[in-house]
Amino acid sequence: MTDTWHQRSAGEVLERLATTAAGLSAGESARRRLESGPNELAATPGRSPLRMLIGQFTDYMILVLIAAAVISGVIGDLADTIVIVVIVVLNAVIGFFQEYRAERALAALKAMAAPTATVLRGGRPVTLPASELVAGDAVLIDAGRIVPADLRLLEAASLRVNESALTGESVPVDKITGALPAPDLPIGDRRNMAFKGTAVSHGRGLGIVVETGMRTEFGRIAQLLGQAEDPETPLQRRLDAFGRGLALVVLVICGIVFVTGLLRGEPALPMFLTALSLAVAAIPEALPAVVSIALALGARRMMAQHALIRRLPAVETLGSVTVICSDKTGTLTANEMRVEQYYCDGAAATAPGSGPDWDLLLEAMTVSHDATTDEAGFPVGDPTEVALLVAARQAGRHRASGDARLPRVAELPFDSGRKCMTTLHQLADGRTLSITKGAPEVLLARCVRECRGGVQAGLDRPVLLAAADRMAADGLRVLAVGVRHWPGIPPEVTPGAIEQDLDFLGFLGLLDPPRPEAGPAIADCLQAGIVPMMITGDHPLTARAVAVRLGLQDAGAPVVTGAGLEGLPDPELDRLVRDARVYARVSPEHKLRIVAALQRQGQVVAMTGDGVNDAPALKRADIGVAMGMAGTDVAREASDMVLLDDNFATVVRAVREGRRIYDNLRRFIRYVLTTNSGEILTIFLAPLLGLPMPLIPIQILWINLLTDGLPGLALAAEPAEKNIMRRPPRPPGESVFARGLGMHAVLVGLLMAALALGAQAWYVARDPALWQTMVFTILCFAQLGHVLAVRSEETSLFTLGLLSNRPLLGAVVLTAALQLAVVYVPALNALFRTTPLPLPDLALCIAAATVILGAVELEKWARRRQVPSATALATGR
Repeated sequence: MTDTWHQRSAGEVLERLATTAAGLSAGESARRRLESGPNELAATPGRSPLRMLIGQFTDYMILVLIAAAVISGVIGDLADTIVIVVIVVLNAVIGFFQEYRAERALAALKAMAAPTATVLRGGRPVTLPASELVAGDAVLIDAGRIVPADLRLLEAASLRVNESALTGESVPVDKITGALPAPDLPIGDRRNMAFKGTAVSHGRGLGIVVETGMRTEFGRIAQLLGQAEDPETPLQRRLDAFGRGLALVVLVICGIVFVTGLLRGEPALPMFLTALSLAVAAIPEALPAVVSIALALGARRMMAQHALIRRLPAVETLGSVTVICSDKTGTLTANEMRVEQYYCDGAAATAPGSGPDWDLLLEAMTVSHDATTDEAGFPVGDPTEVALLVAARQAGRHRASGDARLPRVAELPFDSGRKCMTTLHQLADGRTLSITKGAPEVLLARCVRECRGGVQAGLDRPVLLAAADRMAADGLRVLAVGVRHWPGIPPEVTPGAIEQDLDFLGFLGLLDPPRPEAGPAIADCLQAGIVPMMITGDHPLTARAVAVRLGLQDAGAPVVTGAGLEGLPDPELDRLVRDARVYARVSPEHKLRIVAALQRQGQVVAMTGDGVNDAPALKRADIGVAMGMAGTDVAREASDMVLLDDNFATVVRAVREGRRIYDNLRRFIRYVLTTNSGEILTIFLAPLLGLPMPLIPIQILWINLLTDGLPGLALAAEPAEKNIMRRPPRPPGESVFARGLGMHAVLVGLLMAALALGAQAWYVARDPALWQTMVFTILCFAQLGHVLAVRSEETSLFTLGLLSNRPLLGAVVLTAALQLAVVYVPALNALFRTTPLPLPDLALCIAAATVILGAVELEKWARRRQVPSATALATGR
């Protein structure tokens, strides 16, 4: 929107828009509507459902699996073909519905717009659809209404507007009508404006429409929301790179196996089928299934902890998070005002004291406001007045009994021009007590005495102003209270007569307090190596006070404001975000730029928020986290995860779950790459050593389906390791092969191949009937020993215990039983070309599994001794 409307006087606005305070005629309004279009948010062209569906099949890993399904069909393995097709279709369906749901964010934004508006037509009020408003229309607004367009206010009678969804401001904004000369005021400081989509909480007003539709502040957010792209998750990037590399390696190895077989004189067709079988075996078709199951199980666990996952990849993304950018209002704070400090009888306190002056202050807090309680006993009303009601009730003062003791006989409502309000109450002795509340500098100017020890004392304005400044420096909203006693009901109840010659009674410091669980959650983030940041539209002093209380930054650390970000080039912003931890008075564009700057540095960014102003940044962030209770529909639809309890600590629990899931995916990849490399190396090296082809195609596919299947899936149930939140986040660019995974797969795969080929060489010469069954069974059992060992990269299996992952133990037992059935059931002997093994030979196969288990345990022992553990790195010990 144009930034000059708040600078112009009412007369200048009317002149520029060629209108009057009585509004436009119906004909002129219709003419302007033809020029400007309806007062609606334009729909941003999104991806069609067909494009969304096709997009699910473009991932490299999915393309490799489709190729594997075709190959399996060619070689006659219909079971493998069906399994792969089911996995691919399931992933496509899940991905399609996730993306389709995300496209509803703009629809939720449009739903927040006001459906109707009351406008003046020739000075007469008329109700019409808000979509018909045009620039120049005169609009009436009052309590309970949604502002239908961006308005420049001409009248404001005790008008307060709740702009928290747009700006993040904790309390309703008192509106004025005068011009504001500063050109670059943040949205929250343009107090002579009312913005589309915000809610009138008190009073009434008249405003001239200055912007409609996509030119409003809401429209700008809609544009940002449409432009913000969902970035690929770290998991998607890693699996995409993994799929490309795997496809290339498989093609090369299978080509070598086929050519080598031909050079050795093997028949072309059997070698071609063997190479194709090896290609299918080398591709971990269970990986997408493991990913989907792990993410689905993680989403279910998070749901039990009050976190609703809207996009499954977000589960793993949480485990990659390096920075959490949190909104303040409703996220780190309770989104409700509370009295945090008091000043009365010459002393500051965090709780009410005793004495006649304190008693009178509590009485004022009980009766001098319009907050009430509903049928269920919950307080309702203006947030500031509700805070007074709650604080008085906590001190044992209740509204009903207070009204009985001090019945109200008259009042002077709050006015933004006077910056105060007064209520008059009848005392038991017939006198009248007037209670005035307002801004400290305004009320102190009207006081001539101070209440001290139950008597009137001299007023020391500098001391009192200094006390108010100290409270304001703590980020508190300071409210001053003064009283005056009258012999009866004053003959003239006007501000000029009543709000003079007051006795100063005290100050009340109010704050939207931090959530009790937010501080420990931030401490957990810091321990886990995650950088927490606060990005809010609220006042800098308030932001600093909350940040210091939460341990987010020191009291002397700077707070970056939106004005300081204006015009800042991207390179300077990139340097700024490395150290800044608190941002205040920022706009939606600023939030978006901060998130983008962090992402340019390779950070994985989580953004939490609840307001409309948070939605573009929620969508742009790697993981958007919306509040489910106090949040707007717009924020929820733009997010990847919704906190059902609005608890910041739930984010930290979700990060823990995300780390566990990624660890389990790495366990599966470590396992499947090692087992596949063992199979490939066995088949690849046998001809080079002068040995016959060790396995036939059906045996290759059986090992692949059996050992990659059940045990691999069961790894998704592995519990989190104890140090999971005492280690830094993994580097955003880290490969799935990092930290020795690739070397482990090659070396342990070589060991598996050596055991299998050693047995083959021994049995070919001594017992030709058993050698192929021995190779077949050794490879199967060796992989079962391996899956038990890779449950942790550092911790020994004997420390973990076999029963700590019961699904995996069950999968290992079942897989071993199925392999034994293939070896000992006559009908399966013929199908798989196996021969029953004598018990000593079977014991040798089991010993091979023990060798693999022992070798991996030895590797973990060496890792623990030579490389500092993650816990030691995190704690510095």
